[in-house]
Amino acid sequence: MPKEPPPVVDRYFEHDANRDIDAIVALLTDDATVIDEGVTRRGIPDIRDWQSGAVSKYQYTATVTGGEPTGPDSYRALARLDGNFPGNTVALKFDFTIRGEQITRLKIAP
Repeated sequence: MPKEPPPVVDRYFEHDANRDIDAIVALLTDDATVIDEGVTRRGIPDIRDWQSGAVSKYQYTATVTGGEPTGPDSYRALARLDGNFPGNTVALKFDFTIRGEQITRLKIAP
């Protein structure tokens, strides 16, 4: 398996850096699931609310520090977030499940 991230993973981080919520949501399947801060969001409306609410309450930059395939349709990206949230810096794992050129599941956790 290649160590390079799938293009959709690169696009996710590019759109996140620009805070382009419409572009982020366009990367997801209609039935996508996102798990962040222990909360599960299902479907585009719920995920859009997460992007415009919980994710947008802080300013941050994400620096991808590594990554590896975790299966034929999955990839784990490691990233450091620096921003104005409590603690100012956190290392997170972004576990992507991919179907074709879209994300079906994303779990973000320490």
